[in-house]
Amino acid sequence: MKALFYTNEYPPYNYGGAGVHVEYLTKELAKLIDVEVRCFGDQDSNIDNIKAKGYGFDQELFKDCPQKFKSPLSTFLRGIAMNTSDAKADVVHCHTWYAHFAGILSQILYGIPMVVTCHSLEPLRPWKAEQLGSGYQLSSWVEKTALERADAIIAVSKGMKTDVERLFDVEPSRVAIIPNGIDTDEYVPSTSKESLSKFGIDQEKPFILFVGRIARQKGIIHLINAIEHIRPDVQIVLCAGQPDTPEIAEEMKSGVARVRAKRDGVIWIEKMVDKPTVRELYTHAAVFVCPSIYEPFGIINLEAMACETPVVASAVGGITEVVVHNETGLLVPLDQYDTSPFEPRDPKKFSLDLAAAVNSLLDNSELRKKMGKAGRQRAVAHYSWKAVAKQVKDLYISVIEARKKS
Repeated sequence: MKALFYTNEYPPYNYGGAGVHVEYLTKELAKLIDVEVRCFGDQDSNIDNIKAKGYGFDQELFKDCPQKFKSPLSTFLRGIAMNTSDAKADVVHCHTWYAHFAGILSQILYGIPMVVTCHSLEPLRPWKAEQLGSGYQLSSWVEKTALERADAIIAVSKGMKTDVERLFDVEPSRVAIIPNGIDTDEYVPSTSKESLSKFGIDQEKPFILFVGRIARQKGIIHLINAIEHIRPDVQIVLCAGQPDTPEIAEEMKSGVARVRAKRDGVIWIEKMVDKPTVRELYTHAAVFVCPSIYEPFGIINLEAMACETPVVASAVGGITEVVVHNETGLLVPLDQYDTSPFEPRDPKKFSLDLAAAVNSLLDNSELRKKMGKAGRQRAVAHYSWKAVAKQVKDLYISVIEARKKS
């Protein structure tokens, strides 16, 4: 059996959870079946039985294109390019809307069954219009088209399955729940503290940690607003880069400047760091904070848990299935608007609640240690990539057999 993956992110160009998912899933699947990856970038490799080829786009062709349209239009162009080489595979597997057009073409042109993994859903990310303008209508259209014609859909959580069935015209039998995984041999507590010194983190003082993109979805502005209510003797480390838009980049910049004027110890690492560095940060943080306002799964919480760090996270989406309240961390309720479930009804209250949860763990070192141990145990027991890959392979077999019978 051979699976052909279509994806935006693939090493060395990962910037979010979907890229991490594809990297580790393909690595584990390649032990079971043949795997090929077609992705965005300049990759050209054949490592560990995975052939990977990146597809760029002609910058000159887009020199006069409105900035907000470059992403969706170049995405469609790359989807066509990915199909100019024969898709010799038994199944195509698409990840995020960026890859869906490529998958649709392969399904139609080459008659290959298509599996789509939902890492997020465009109807639940209305702030994307800020980034893409009317290009958001294109991303929404191609996602809807792909999901409604997919042979099978993988939802990474129960909440995601519910959303898929609510928002799209799909048979529930076509939606399988297969969670994200984590390599618990790689994400382990780190003894090194080299990165702490590198970034000016005082090793004699505790710090709380945020890791993620500067995006509305990640709720980082709500965390910024919570900082002035967090114990002043604790450092705040924000490992946050790659802003979605110039607007949120400026909002982040002004927010950090505002809180720095009120307290010391706010450290902003303005880039996405490598794995050894992030492991050090996870390990030595007193608390990891995930204030997302939309999160179908939230793999970063698993990474922190695997490094034995307690988590304070918003009680949304798949996070509630990963973080066990009062056992591996604390979940903060997020009272959302009924008509726009992506912003807190009372942003100030949400920020205060985040700060209160963080402070309660900072005040109890024994509880933090207990939660950290429990988090590691949960990550190992329930979220191995080996188990995830086996479920995905079984799903491939079922869609291939169903296609033969149809």
